[in-house]
Amino acid sequence: MSSAVILFIVLLYFLVLLGIAFYTSRGANNETFFIGQKKSNWLLVAYGMIGTSLSGVTFMSVPGEVNAKGFAYMQVVIGYFIGYMVVAFVLLPLYYRLNLTSIYSYLQSRFGNTSYKTGAGFFLLSRTLGASIRIYLVLIVLQHFLLDALGVPFVVTVFVILLMILLYTFNGGVKTIVWTDTLQTTGMILALVLTIALICTGLNFSFGDLWSTISAKGYTHIFQTSDWKAGNFFIKQILGGAFVTITMTGLDQEMMQKNISVHNIRDSQKNMLLFSVILVAVNMLFLILGGALYIYMEAKGIAFPVKTDETFSLVALNYLPPVAGLIFILGLVSALFPSADGALTALTSSICIDILGMKSRSDWSEEQKTKTRRIVHISVTVLFLVLILVYQQVITSSVISTILKVAGYTYGPLLGLFAFGILTSRKVRENIVPVVCVVSVLVCVLITMPFPDTLYEKIPLCFTGYNNWRLSMLSGYQFGFELLVINGLITFAGLFAISYKQKSII
Repeated sequence: MSSAVILFIVLLYFLVLLGIAFYTSRGANNETFFIGQKKSNWLLVAYGMIGTSLSGVTFMSVPGEVNAKGFAYMQVVIGYFIGYMVVAFVLLPLYYRLNLTSIYSYLQSRFGNTSYKTGAGFFLLSRTLGASIRIYLVLIVLQHFLLDALGVPFVVTVFVILLMILLYTFNGGVKTIVWTDTLQTTGMILALVLTIALICTGLNFSFGDLWSTISAKGYTHIFQTSDWKAGNFFIKQILGGAFVTITMTGLDQEMMQKNISVHNIRDSQKNMLLFSVILVAVNMLFLILGGALYIYMEAKGIAFPVKTDETFSLVALNYLPPVAGLIFILGLVSALFPSADGALTALTSSICIDILGMKSRSDWSEEQKTKTRRIVHISVTVLFLVLILVYQQVITSSVISTILKVAGYTYGPLLGLFAFGILTSRKVRENIVPVVCVVSVLVCVLITMPFPDTLYEKIPLCFTGYNNWRLSMLSGYQFGFELLVINGLITFAGLFAISYKQKSII
């Protein structure tokens, strides 16, 4: 199937999104944008959140890892499921009881304004870095496999895609993306199912035959129990997955914004429970697809790619029937849009509410608030555009890894802040809170990241001595998701050190 035909169908797909946006944003106001006036249907939220949780990077990377790691990713998914239970029965009741629009307002009521701004600031940094690099990685794939052949410059690709997302989220916000994410989740799941079906057809397999072959290859092995130092040791993966969910879902404005747009706590909890079950099933589909891809390549004599992230695209665009290319591109776009539109909307909401204090500005008319919110929304989109173009100029695999690590590190202080607020009744000395949070991140960087050789040359005793100590203490140990827990614990300990007793106000 030609690139022009695929591009035409993608544009039709976008027009459908615009149609949904036009329908859902009629009569929209700022409350509609931020929390959908708390009228979102819990079933739609549950289903649509799948697309938000599984980015385009997941779409490419999870199937590609099956050859080397089998179904070990399910260890993390089990942790996710546990984490969603904590979100449903610990965090959601808190957010509903306080009737929050921004979840970081909890920190203001619990500690004070400095803690509130610190928490919101760490979210803004984390989500901006994490979302922009993930959007970049997906756009590079679209550019390489679709738009280069049409002579479309990368800057045009970035501008058009971000403009599309801006247009359909501009007025409706959360109310719109609850509906558009439903469409996009469907597109992503259909891409998985149809690709598996095409592979089965190409191999003359039934699904049962495919599963038996995947199992015989050893791909279905899940639990790694032999080496506790390894990054994929099962306890580390399960606990890490749980805390990743608690932090990057339960303490993330983007993920919780749609949950608290549901009318009442009971429906929101039902949404979270259903979503967690569907997410487990969809992740299993990703892994089955990964096994199917490698079995297909082996049967057809196709060389495995050096970069495992290219496995899905390689087979779909070059070796399966032409329709598979269309399915892959639509699935990738369906995975890209929910993570991008949610990030833009959540960042806009957090800046307006947490930084500019829009909710408390009684001196602003509704028109002033709307104008400000739109300016912020456009500004965040422009920021994403600039960051993505910068990534194109300076990006390497090590830079990608570093940006994703930094984005992950900055969620740790949020975990520590919320845990300290919920688990203790102590107050903190507010002016020191930002210092504690920054120090926690720096300590985690010191633990995990080796210093460049140039630093050893300039300050040999300090950095060489530290690095030798670090290597001897952690010899053979690989950090995984548990670093987030360590980060949170350091923040918690720091907050305890600057705290004093006072009866809880909630």
